[in-house]
Amino acid sequence: MGVDFGTLSGRAVVVRVRDGEELASAVHEYPHGVMERQLSDGTTPLPPDWALQHPEDWCEVLRRAVPAAVEASGVDPRDVVGIATDFTACTVLPTLADGTPLAATELSGRPHAWPKLWKHHAAQDQADRINALAHERGEKWIARYGGKISAEWQFAKALQVLEEDPEVYARCARWIEASDWIVWQLTGTESRNACAAGYKGIHQDGSYPTEEYLAALHPDFADFARTRLEFPLSALGSRVGSLTARAAQWTGLPEGIAVAAGNVDAHVAAAAAQAVENGRLLAIMGTSSCHVVNGPALADVPGICGVVSGGIVEGAYGYEAGQSAVGDIFGWAIGQGVPADYAAEAASRGENLHTLLTRKAAAQPVGGHGLVALDWMNGNRSVLVDHHLSGVIVGLTLTTRPEDVYRALLEATAFGTRVIVETLESGGVPVHEFIVTGGLKKNTLLMQIYADVLRRPVSLAASEQGSALGSAIHAAVAAGAHRDVRTATAAMGRLHRNVYVPDPSRADAYDALFAEYRLLHEEFGVRDGLLHRLRRIRNHALTSTPAD
Repeated sequence: MGVDFGTLSGRAVVVRVRDGEELASAVHEYPHGVMERQLSDGTTPLPPDWALQHPEDWCEVLRRAVPAAVEASGVDPRDVVGIATDFTACTVLPTLADGTPLAATELSGRPHAWPKLWKHHAAQDQADRINALAHERGEKWIARYGGKISAEWQFAKALQVLEEDPEVYARCARWIEASDWIVWQLTGTESRNACAAGYKGIHQDGSYPTEEYLAALHPDFADFARTRLEFPLSALGSRVGSLTARAAQWTGLPEGIAVAAGNVDAHVAAAAAQAVENGRLLAIMGTSSCHVVNGPALADVPGICGVVSGGIVEGAYGYEAGQSAVGDIFGWAIGQGVPADYAAEAASRGENLHTLLTRKAAAQPVGGHGLVALDWMNGNRSVLVDHHLSGVIVGLTLTTRPEDVYRALLEATAFGTRVIVETLESGGVPVHEFIVTGGLKKNTLLMQIYADVLRRPVSLAASEQGSALGSAIHAAVAAGAHRDVRTATAAMGRLHRNVYVPDPSRADAYDALFAEYRLLHEEFGVRDGLLHRLRRIRNHALTSTPAD
């Protein structure tokens, strides 16, 4: 059983251990979705750049999606030998010592008591200070993260809690990734997975940052790692416990079956796409994109999200990079820029708006729209690691049409990916193959644009639910059905090779557009530049009283 907890929903899949055949799946949408403007009480407002979730939504996935998937599969629940989960990251929450979320206590009216979703970007100031101090002190670990710790990760978010709501911070006994918290609900005991700790928790070479360093950030932050994070780390695919009676009642699965260590949604998908071997880069493309690739050696690559020994599979260095918005950018274009006659045309043809704009955009020659865009509408994860950046579209005229903007945004995400791939390769991490999983692989125009922009073939993971299948593969290992993750991947993962190949003439045309993208990247990506000043003006306008 594999369970994938995404940004807006959770998905459960029942998978046959022998060959990875997906027998059935079920999805449960989170009733509370993402809280970005106010808490679930409907009255407590949230400042700009916040993104919170409701932990009860996650438990409902176990209660609803898991039994629904088992029922749909026709499998006898007694034949399920193991369960594994994966989560968005860094999605993190403060809890009591027994794992009770602070959001479920009398502190529920305090925003900082709630789980912070991966795209909570309000801790950028804290991240900037973490980075500046690390470089000032010559901390060895900062190079493992491309020179910058992200505002999305554990330490920046925790420091924000301490500085903005010390009472909530004081009540926080455990600061825990959602990927580990949900496993706690299944096993009844705390565990910590090596993937999330390494990539999101600055755990390198067996330890977290020192108390001396943390005290220099804030005196009350000195013991943060020792008191709220420290716990033995579990290897990916290892068994961390057994399903409790309560969790068995929730899921309908047998009490006592194997529960695997938690995992991050992007990294676990590598097994499903047979992308665990060195040089096979997997792009998990959905609302955002994450890029993971294994390498044989340790290299310091500027602007990546991190490198962790065994972070994807044992025996390799796992490298991570990513883009903070991809599908969300296309969704923004649909929500903001489609006139009524386009909507009417889509309805008359039985198309959704994405299909309509994709069809119209596909008819254009490369560069025919006269536009170039920066894909930073939710900040830049790699390689600038700056969530106070914002999107840019250059070249708009009175004749620009919605499909022009749409195609320019598709291309912008491909250009951002090319920056990441070139940065990895120039930093000493070979990329031999580009593989895509996630919902966006269905967009044929987008996939062809990626092949042309990258000048390399694009392979596709066979599964429509790569993360959930990847979790099921890890569950099989935890249950002892396969020796290790590599063996299980060979038996259960599936891949379609070289589905899209680059067209030389289009690739040449994209080289010219990419050169312009690079110029914009350098011009607008500077610290304390125009985009930062605009954000400060916006935040002041939204948070100031009329007297200010």
